[in-house]
Amino acid sequence: EEEERLRKIPVHAEPKSKKITSTLVSSLFMSIVLFLECPPLGLESHRVDDDQLLASSQSHHGFSAQRGRLNMQSSGNEEGVYGGAWCAEPEEKNHWFEVDARREVEFTGVIVQGRNSDTAEDFVSTFYVSFSNDSRDWTVLHDGYAEWLFYGNVDRDSPVMVQFDWPTVARYIRVLPQSWNGSLCLRVEVMACQLTSSFRSENEVNPTDNLDFRHHNYKDMRQMMKVINEECPNITRIYNIGKSSAGLKMYAMEISDNPGEHQTGEPEFRYTAGLHGNEALGRELLLLLMQFMCKEYNENNPRVRRLVEGVRIHLVPSLNPDAYELAYEMGSEMGNWGLGHWTEEGYDIFQNFPDLNSVLWGAEDRGWVPRIVPNHHIPLPENFLNGSVGVRATDVALETKAIINWMERTPFVLGANLQGGEKVVAYPFDMQPGVNHEMNEETWARMQRQNGDALRETSDDTMFRWLAMSYAHSHLTMTETQRGSCHTDDISGGQGIINRASWKPVVGSMNDFSYLHTNCFELSVFLGCDKFPHESELPLEWENNREALLSFIEQVHRGIKGIVRDMEGKPLANATISVDGVKHDVKTAAAGDYWRLLNPGEYRVTARVDGYTLQTRLCIVGYDSGATPCSFTLAKSNWDRIKQIMVLHGKRPIRLVTKPILRRRYRVLQMFHNKRV
Repeated sequence: EEEERLRKIPVHAEPKSKKITSTLVSSLFMSIVLFLECPPLGLESHRVDDDQLLASSQSHHGFSAQRGRLNMQSSGNEEGVYGGAWCAEPEEKNHWFEVDARREVEFTGVIVQGRNSDTAEDFVSTFYVSFSNDSRDWTVLHDGYAEWLFYGNVDRDSPVMVQFDWPTVARYIRVLPQSWNGSLCLRVEVMACQLTSSFRSENEVNPTDNLDFRHHNYKDMRQMMKVINEECPNITRIYNIGKSSAGLKMYAMEISDNPGEHQTGEPEFRYTAGLHGNEALGRELLLLLMQFMCKEYNENNPRVRRLVEGVRIHLVPSLNPDAYELAYEMGSEMGNWGLGHWTEEGYDIFQNFPDLNSVLWGAEDRGWVPRIVPNHHIPLPENFLNGSVGVRATDVALETKAIINWMERTPFVLGANLQGGEKVVAYPFDMQPGVNHEMNEETWARMQRQNGDALRETSDDTMFRWLAMSYAHSHLTMTETQRGSCHTDDISGGQGIINRASWKPVVGSMNDFSYLHTNCFELSVFLGCDKFPHESELPLEWENNREALLSFIEQVHRGIKGIVRDMEGKPLANATISVDGVKHDVKTAAAGDYWRLLNPGEYRVTARVDGYTLQTRLCIVGYDSGATPCSFTLAKSNWDRIKQIMVLHGKRPIRLVTKPILRRRYRVLQMFHNKRV
């Protein structure tokens, strides 16, 4: 009843008495509870559309009201159309930034942030807040004595939350800056609860799955994984791939009908998340996926059972646990764009892998591939993990070393790392020639204009595009790009996928390393604009991603598979599998089995291994689900004996009898025969 009474109070109403009554205390307590439960309206996540944002003016066409979203990132070009905040026209005197909720809501607070810029230190120091139900008559929030002046930012990056003593029911809210540092620039998020009505909020969803929709810190995550393992002991196994620099374990959950063992002929798949600790949605999606698969397997869901029995699935929710704990302490809305991004030692794990692209491309330019340098399984630089000339051991994060060791001991076929800050699926190559670590987006854009078609594609570009589309087009909203991307116009051409090198190239990425050093095809899935969404949004995000997560795992069966054996049936490990027309080979695992991701078509496939005669087969990949069997049986060759003879001759080539010598010998024999006759 008290809640209903408060809702009926008009926006402009003020307390009738300065005396604090028991009713007012009760109302204040209720407002605090409501505030803690109220989610963001959705400026950062882009649930709030551009036409819901208005402002009194703008200083430049790149600093419109639509740029005033929390954590909006600029393009780095001060004169461009993608500024890092809303900035007001200096000549104007009465400035305001307005948000239209499109219906009456309970506003409980706002979060303000300065301008994203490499050079300017622009932020709002103090401001008022006003409300309206019709966008014409406005009332400034009053504390019972005077208009309430709120204190804002002291730097440009750190978000500051201000909360109201009691919820205010209105449709429109304005932030009215009163003082600022540098230029008047602002980024905003609004906290609001939806009223009980026939309308349904975009971030409200009734999930069909009975799962634990909340954020989990390190202790909670470990406990959650333990509970899942206890509920499904026959198909799950918990292990860790290494430790972080602070000593936290990087836990993995294996889901398989035979956990703990690689089964011959069964492909290995991985999902990883938390490379950047403040990108928390991927972490929670993988914990939800663990719960879902355990629950559905026990309930005999045929699709889940096929996945568990046909794929060895590895889920790692947190590759950077130290940084996540830092972001978790600040909360979902209060960490800035960079807080928790790097490891405790300052590394960006995703870009901390050795640059094998330059090795391959340099060899290709010299004609050394594949005669001198292979087109696959390119070895690590000498002593990369332990330090060497030009590569200090301190340049490699402990987390990176653990990931590399994990990759090398497990024959992964397909994988994806879940990130945040954008909504798109990015596929390799992630690096292009001429790119370095210090290059900014503006310099890269200029290089693209100059070089035109200089971008290098993988030999499996069409396969990577299909894999990216299998996730993006199964996602419920990823291809809805008509409103643009998170920080610029649509970067994906309406498809929800993009080649990383044509977008934001990086050196030494996890994806490029995985492709060039192992058999695994890996992509990056950017899950949304908000890196650390509010807990209330997790059910919606699960619904958006559930089908995509399952569909992408199923792509591990696309292409060909088989076993390479000798004539006695012994499996041959490290045999090279080549496909005509695709300049990227794969190798067999320890059990002689292999998987080669391919799109439908006819392929000439060759298996070769030292000491055996190579064999070529025609393998046809159809459109039906399931990989096409394509096995090989190799016979021993004479090369081992030839090499032994060459060793006896000082490794010099053996002189062969030439045709002229044979002809001379034939004439001598003919003359001798004639004389006898």
